[in-house]
Amino acid sequence: MKRPGPLLTLLTGLALAVLMLSLNATTGTRSTSAETSPSPAPTSTPPPPTVTPSASPSPTPVPDGRYAGRTDDDSAAIALTLRDGGAVAYFCDGRTRESWLKGDVEDDGSMRLTGKDGSVLNGTLKEDNRISGTVDVGDGQHGFTADRAKKPSGPYRATATVDGTQVDGGWIVLQGGRQVGIVTRDGTPSPAPSIDPETGAVTVDGQQLTARPATP
Repeated sequence: MKRPGPLLTLLTGLALAVLMLSLNATTGTRSTSAETSPSPAPTSTPPPPTVTPSASPSPTPVPDGRYAGRTDDDSAAIALTLRDGGAVAYFCDGRTRESWLKGDVEDDGSMRLTGKDGSVLNGTLKEDNRISGTVDVGDGQHGFTADRAKKPSGPYRATATVDGTQVDGGWIVLQGGRQVGIVTRDGTPSPAPSIDPETGAVTVDGQQLTARPATP
């Protein structure tokens, strides 16, 4: 048998070499494609919905009004006027003790009123349309209850100079028409004459004055 010639052997080697190069090129292309192909984008999770808290309801303002009543021991009267979140009160026993107080009314109906003489009133407007609390005047404390009242009930005040004397008058008109008041002349208190509840007219030492509803 004849052995293959050198030419056949060379051709066979070249064919094998070309085949190997083709396989390497194909494998490399596939590997490169596999390596460089982008990964699928991750699925994004939508953010949770934003929950906006509901606004709290605005507090109901304390209604304006007049209140009048007596202390628990029935030794004095008290009247208050509430307006636009403020309050003025007048405490009077009709003889020698009196005090004007004022301050703010909170949204819950509570109030702390103070007077120039150091008096303090602590009270609360109740749901039954009455103000209950205590008032410290001088060296004594008095509990009180003042019911909502209609005009002309409430506190009144008049100031004037009569014959060179400084006059300061305070009145409380209670429901039913009863009145309690004090007129102070140059710092000296005494029981006050009655006022006309419809007009506020009052005569003090022969001079006619006008007592007006006291407001904050």
